[in-house]
Amino acid sequence: MSDTKKPTYAKSAVTSKDGTSIGFRQLGHGPGVVILHGGALASQHYMKLSAALADEFTVYVPDRRGRGMSGPYGPHYGIEREDEDLDAIIAATGAQFVFGVADGGLFALHASMAIPAIRKVAVFEPVLFVGQPGLGEFKEIISRGQRLVSSGDIGAAMASLAKDAYDSDPRAQAVSAPYRLLSQMMTQPVINRILLWADARRVTGDDVALRDLIVAWKQELDVVKATEGTLDEYTNVTAEVLLLCGAGAPTLFTGTLDALQKVLPHATRVEIAGVSHGGPQDQGGNPAIIADQLRRFFGSGT
Repeated sequence: MSDTKKPTYAKSAVTSKDGTSIGFRQLGHGPGVVILHGGALASQHYMKLSAALADEFTVYVPDRRGRGMSGPYGPHYGIEREDEDLDAIIAATGAQFVFGVADGGLFALHASMAIPAIRKVAVFEPVLFVGQPGLGEFKEIISRGQRLVSSGDIGAAMASLAKDAYDSDPRAQAVSAPYRLLSQMMTQPVINRILLWADARRVTGDDVALRDLIVAWKQELDVVKATEGTLDEYTNVTAEVLLLCGAGAPTLFTGTLDALQKVLPHATRVEIAGVSHGGPQDQGGNPAIIADQLRRFFGSGT
């Protein structure tokens, strides 16, 4: 849901290689950092993190294609389009640092192979299909979610995702009581239909309604599934990489980082206590802790 207490930002856009417009928020001053959001999210969900970095960095937070300020996925959507979108932002801004969360982390790493200007990449709990424990369950989760979105029952899709997240990630049960209660409520389709209705009514400005984000998430998951068998490609990443993960993360995430750590030429891994999969987000996360890690990583050697 939208947050009315976001910091002031400028708004701009670039044109990707296929002609798609990619809009982004900009705030702060200093070396450029691009933040790539996760799947059913948008730039609006990382404004606290952006503000925490803005005293040392110029932060650029795009709505990735298919959402909000950016154009549609287009008929030939794939991970190459994500590469091209980030390339357009890097070319226009001169940013050399990228932070990606979940799917955004996957896309940040992949794009760095095609964009030499990217010097450093930090990722938080991305997923690649590398045969890790929990992958079979995750495949079932995303297939079920995609079917529900295709059926038009966004409330049920949201409930299915909430229940699966709560059941599969023990950290979801360790968040503060209000967010834990909300997570439990969101496992009920009827509650989600009310939440989606209320969210759509209160969204203003550049923010995107949650309903639209869940619909956009469906197509992106096909790109995530297509990572199976691509692990060796990441030996070509020349950027310095910081692999971030919350303590107690399920093997879906730790297995991805284990595999990446074996193939990435220049990677460091940090486990962060007290942070769940939503750690970098405004709502229910702890972006200040994430910002501390990013300041150290992006600020060193500059």
